[in-house]
Amino acid sequence: MTSALCEETILQLVNAYPFFTTRVLTTTAFGRPVRMLALGSGDRKVIYTAAHHANEWITAPVLLKFMEQLAQAIRSGGRLYGVEAANIVKAATIYTVPMVNPDGVDLVTGAIEPGTLEYATAQRLSDNYPRIPFPDGWKANLLGVDLNLQYPAGWLQAREIKFSQGYTKPGPRDYVGRAPLNQRESIALAEFTEEIDPALVLAYHTQGKVIYWQFGDYEIPGARALGEEFARLSGYTLADTPYESSFAGYKDWFIQTFRRPGYTIEAGSGDNPLPISQFDEIYRDNLGILVTAALGLPS
Repeated sequence: MTSALCEETILQLVNAYPFFTTRVLTTTAFGRPVRMLALGSGDRKVIYTAAHHANEWITAPVLLKFMEQLAQAIRSGGRLYGVEAANIVKAATIYTVPMVNPDGVDLVTGAIEPGTLEYATAQRLSDNYPRIPFPDGWKANLLGVDLNLQYPAGWLQAREIKFSQGYTKPGPRDYVGRAPLNQRESIALAEFTEEIDPALVLAYHTQGKVIYWQFGDYEIPGARALGEEFARLSGYTLADTPYESSFAGYKDWFIQTFRRPGYTIEAGSGDNPLPISQFDEIYRDNLGILVTAALGLPS
């Protein structure tokens, strides 16, 4: 799943199903679009995001397939995960950003080829961290900033933790940047989230089959109950975020800023990047989460 294939897929979906809407939230430093795809007309607004990290690109087609299957079910008057599709989009408006980090994804998937300026740029940054395999270990954008360490929710704590681990300059992973929200991709996602003002966000990552639902000491009404339902539906574990990973992420910022449920979902298992052979299982495990997050728990 390259950025070009993601873009082509979204535009084909919009062409095939007129009830989709789309727009480019920003373009990266290297000119690739970060695109949103939305469906539904309901009052409950939700944002699903994926591929924040380059070598976690398998999460992008999960959101694209979900949106396509939902559209097919709407057109045929059918159901998705046992729920009438028409009822899902009547209750909710679902906004997806399937590929938050298109530059990084293209490096890991081979769309950026050796011998190109972009590849050489990344290789130079990777040389600062010779123990991290290149390009498979790459999580950051092509400027060497980890896009899920960019949010003003304990950013200074994240900086302190990552610097203590040796991630003090741009590279393949875990560099927080010079300041929070100083990368085009993270700025655009934060601004879009503020514009939509959603009831809930999901941030898809790999791997570990675990769901993180907390940030700091914030007590978000209903967040645990919904997280427990996600765990039941997926077979994943609902867990507390490990301290060294518990700051400056998108869902952390959302919980802190909006005081509403936000979840990081670590899909699949193994070493990143996960093989495409895991895709069907990952999709099957997460379909119930994607439908339920749109509807919320019955009140």
